[in-house]
Amino acid sequence: MNMSEFSNVVELSSYTLRYYEKIGLLKHVQRNSSGHRVYSNKDIDWVSFIKRLKDTGMRLEEIKKYASLRDLGAQTVSDRQELLEKHREHLVEHIREQNEHLQALDVKIGLYKSRKVA
Repeated sequence: MNMSEFSNVVELSSYTLRYYEKIGLLKHVQRNSSGHRVYSNKDIDWVSFIKRLKDTGMRLEEIKKYASLRDLGAQTVSDRQELLEKHREHLVEHIREQNEHLQALDVKIGLYKSRKVA
């Protein structure tokens, strides 16, 4: 699929996709005889994973580190696992903090609701 189709499928702008290529997150993108990018399902899977990591709060630098390890092959599996486990720990802590904030908001909202009744 071409850049436009790929951009629609992964829901990222062509600018972002070119940036990901430039910084080394999106490597080995095939080109057709005219020199235009041609993306595969494998590219969709990889970009979807990048987006998931970003959505969970992983910094771009960490994602680049993961991508570099991935490019080195199977010998880096334990390093990649460790990186993801550390990120998971941060994510669990973030969720815990957000739940505390949610509870505090619920208490405040409860106070307002009880005032309307009384």
